[in-house]
Amino acid sequence: MAILFRFVLVTCCSLSFATLAAQCSHDGVTLDYSFSGARVNQCEFQGDTVNLEITPENTPINNSPWYAFSLVSDAQKNIKVKIKYRHGSHRYHPKATYNGTSWQPLKYQIRSKQLVFNVAVSNKKQIIAGQEMITNAAYVGWAKQVAKQTNVELELLGLSTQKRDIHALVSRSVAPSNEWLVVIGRQHPPELTGAMAYFPFAESLLEDSKQASIFRQRFNILMVPNVNPDGVALGHWRHNVNGIDLNRDWGAFSQVETRLVRDKIERIVQDGGKIQFALDFHSTHDDVFYTMPTGIGLYPDQISKMWLNDLSKVQDHIKVVDKPGHNPNRGVFKQWIADTYAVHAVTYEMGDNSNRKQIYLGAKVAAKSLMKTMLSFDQQAYSANLNKQ
Repeated sequence: MAILFRFVLVTCCSLSFATLAAQCSHDGVTLDYSFSGARVNQCEFQGDTVNLEITPENTPINNSPWYAFSLVSDAQKNIKVKIKYRHGSHRYHPKATYNGTSWQPLKYQIRSKQLVFNVAVSNKKQIIAGQEMITNAAYVGWAKQVAKQTNVELELLGLSTQKRDIHALVSRSVAPSNEWLVVIGRQHPPELTGAMAYFPFAESLLEDSKQASIFRQRFNILMVPNVNPDGVALGHWRHNVNGIDLNRDWGAFSQVETRLVRDKIERIVQDGGKIQFALDFHSTHDDVFYTMPTGIGLYPDQISKMWLNDLSKVQDHIKVVDKPGHNPNRGVFKQWIADTYAVHAVTYEMGDNSNRKQIYLGAKVAAKSLMKTMLSFDQQAYSANLNKQ
């Protein structure tokens, strides 16, 4: 399983582009934003300076201004890029890649609320983006590799608003079991560090280790790594193609994307399954785990606290900050899980600028720690308490 995360990084940003319909050019330099995941709303050259404007898909919106474009030039030269944000301020620092695998940070400045940086351009095309890119194609490729290399089913839950596939990976316990762990991700398109944690976390649950094998003997796993493929393809700041924040739609279920995941979970429960724990991967400014509080009738009452306490002891890759919150009717996934199934759920958030290697290593340890914690609870007590589901 160790090769799978590498597979994602290699395939995340294919440099084969769609027809060049969205671009601007000057003096042999072409800036293109027609490929999947790209975002530029206005583009204008003034000599060797290119002025870009980034606007959100709709407002009001969380401050997550996403940008991504490619650059190529007939001759080697340096150009200056200026990015102006509408309805937002700078969040994601510029990075560049030639091959989609190695991303290099670019030196930048914020001047008069504009992002300004220099780029050396040549006839070798490069991508500039606010974060490393993981496209819909990368998710599909990763899921197929997982299904091919492990005893996991790849299931098409259905189609997004714009008819893109939403896949689930389902690992069923070796011995018939009704206990389920649910792990979802990428509700918010620009939150790439959460996605970077998702892959090694999921792979650790599925690896051939003794601990993971014992875990899968008892627990079934439902994984939906990419809930918002339309937003990912369109380079959205936060919402789906209908302008809805999917992580505020758990309860209303006004969007097909949340309904597809809900319906799969409900089918599991109708077939006798018991949801025992859930995770939702995101990114924010710092590493943080948003949990449900203890003492509000969820079972096991201390499971999230026990997991994060153990995680803080067994690794130093990521900062373990536990922020409990109980916010009924906000439409957040973790709250919906808690309210509907009376179990704990956690929003696993990685910092925008957290060290990428540490995100990877921390996620692997986090998965192992969670497996140990979940296995520590008595199966009969679990089942007796969850007969109410």
